[in-house]
Amino acid sequence: MECKRNISEFLLIGLSSKQNIEVFCFLFFSFCYLAILSGNLVILISVRCSSLFNQPMYYFLSHLSSMDICYTSCVTPKLIGDLLVRRKYISYTNCMLQVFAMHFFGIIEVLILAAMAFDRCVAICKPLHYMLIMSRSKCHVLILVSWVGGAAHSFSQFCLLICLPFCGPNEIDHYYCDIFPLLKVACTDTTIAGMLVVANSGLIALVTFVLLFGSYVVILFTLRNYSAEQRHKALSTCGSHITVVILFFGPSIFAYLRPPTTFPEDKIFALFYTIIAPMFNPLIYTLRNTEMKKAIKKVWCQKRFFRRETVNF
Repeated sequence: MECKRNISEFLLIGLSSKQNIEVFCFLFFSFCYLAILSGNLVILISVRCSSLFNQPMYYFLSHLSSMDICYTSCVTPKLIGDLLVRRKYISYTNCMLQVFAMHFFGIIEVLILAAMAFDRCVAICKPLHYMLIMSRSKCHVLILVSWVGGAAHSFSQFCLLICLPFCGPNEIDHYYCDIFPLLKVACTDTTIAGMLVVANSGLIALVTFVLLFGSYVVILFTLRNYSAEQRHKALSTCGSHITVVILFFGPSIFAYLRPPTTFPEDKIFALFYTIIAPMFNPLIYTLRNTEMKKAIKKVWCQKRFFRRETVNF
């Protein structure tokens, strides 16, 4: 395929063409984005400023919160701004960068979720060897592998798209630049490219989900030998993680593990892994987590007390 194009920008169709719906969506997604930023920043600061940062699970959680902020910031600010204008344009360069950033941060988040599942599996199945297996150096390696994996995946997707010819029409039936809608407007046969996307993004999502599901089957099998109190504590922590995994992987598998085509429902499913899941992650990880709630109270009450003492001084 020749790397040529006759267009310099794409026109995003967006979520809806009705003005009253767009006004509602503007208010709703503005609230969602503020909730994502504030919730994940609270978790990030609370973990980093407390002793929880020394525990592998919360070390990974702090990185997950930072990835949630980066991931949703690739899409949500643009979506909110577009809801205020009639015609929603995005330049060719920004479109390619958005695809790269979405897949880069998305795969990092997927691999961090896998690392968190591995951490819980080791903690419950090998408690005596936990600190040896999940040492801080090995946690650093897992995070580094996540970043390398994200870069390798996103670069392959970027190279696939950058060589597609775009000569019109330039309308993308989505609220952000995604691979399948871009394949649809490319003026060449994209059958092979679509199969490569399914083999890449789709299989990564499916294989990771199966491994996560398998790890929790092992955990549930191991918990039979624990006391009722220990089972309740373990299930409380794992239940939060399972909820996040389902919210993120369910729509992702639907979006990428299928024949390379587009459906009207794609936009709704995309909202789950671009906005809804990052918004609910802080709530899911704090509502049933006593350690996290104590750390939040300790860190933020100390900050408020210190600020008050400074003002009085």
